[in-house]
Amino acid sequence: MSYFGFLAIFLIIPIVILLALQVWRRDKLPSAVQTYSPLVIIALHVVLALIYTTPWDNYLVATRVWWYDPALVTGITIGWVPIEEYTFFVLQPIMTGLFLLLLMQRSSWLRQHDGDGNPNPRLRSWVVGVTGVVWLGSVVLLLSRWGPGTYLSLELSWALIPIMLQLWFGADILWRYRRIVLPAILIPTLFLASADAIAIGSGTWTINPEQSLEWLIGGILPIEELIFFMLTNILVVFGMTLALAKDSQPRLTYLKTRFGRKSSKHKPDGIVNSEI
Repeated sequence: MSYFGFLAIFLIIPIVILLALQVWRRDKLPSAVQTYSPLVIIALHVVLALIYTTPWDNYLVATRVWWYDPALVTGITIGWVPIEEYTFFVLQPIMTGLFLLLLMQRSSWLRQHDGDGNPNPRLRSWVVGVTGVVWLGSVVLLLSRWGPGTYLSLELSWALIPIMLQLWFGADILWRYRRIVLPAILIPTLFLASADAIAIGSGTWTINPEQSLEWLIGGILPIEELIFFMLTNILVVFGMTLALAKDSQPRLTYLKTRFGRKSSKHKPDGIVNSEI
């Protein structure tokens, strides 16, 4: 299977279907997530994915953590990575973002939510702390230069930094929206992991067994690949949910005021630091 064939079957076709559902149903988002244009938020995540993932993925290919079959790509590369991989960076946030919007549109719970939940700073602190411990462990594993732990440590140390920022801002909001957030992460993750197993089985790309744990799901899929899709979908779903949720607006306003042009001592009326 060529890399573009993979993209066409497992990303472009689902995106077309999701877009067709958007056009056909024309459902409006519930008021609790009517803040910014959802298409603009998806586009922003595409840009961030390209910027943040490009150097990391180039390092993976350059150090032979994974490689692709030159006969199954166009041969156009930027750095060490084929153009198809950059196309994937663009298509995955679009597919996952559209799926999240579909879940939001169809959620009866979300239509009853007024977007004014109680903040829980203690939850945010605990979740960020636990995630930070996992991140630190991944850095230690990476620095240990233990070959089989290379891929896992690279993806955790790379992805958990922005995830911790998202959790610091709104772990309590994400927990409140868990009926939407969890399926929006799990379903695309399982779908893409299954597609990835097909691509690996057909030789489109290969995960270096010397730099991975070789814990294979179904005898084909390295556990690191499942974790990769989970982490990247978390980044998209967390980011979009926090951007669209009205619950985010008071603390976003506070942060803009504190770190913007206005005096850092000024806070919006009714907002106390411990309450956001």
